[in-house]
Amino acid sequence: MFARDGFKLYRGEAGGPQDPEKVSARWRTLRNRLHLPEDFRIHDWRHNKVTNDLEAGENPVEVSANVRHHSPGYTMAWYGHSRKDGARRLAASGAGRLGLSSLV
Repeated sequence: MFARDGFKLYRGEAGGPQDPEKVSARWRTLRNRLHLPEDFRIHDWRHNKVTNDLEAGENPVEVSANVRHHSPGYTMAWYGHSRKDGARRLAASGAGRLGLSSLV
């Protein structure tokens, strides 16, 4: 899901910028092998992984480092919204079970 330097996808030094053409070519190959639709983008998979990790309660600092964001705050600003939505759904569900659904 995340390009690794071991695949020689970078230009120059290890850990440097990825070569977009090589990343795209590997993604197309993988997408075809998995029989995913052509409009399924690599970023869709990445977004889903980050969102699922955060919703599962993973440490935002570690999630941010795994996707190479510059800060956990940036990660939470882009992906943390679903955690708020999940908390709202959980609160509404609990309120409904307690007979307080008219307050939600």
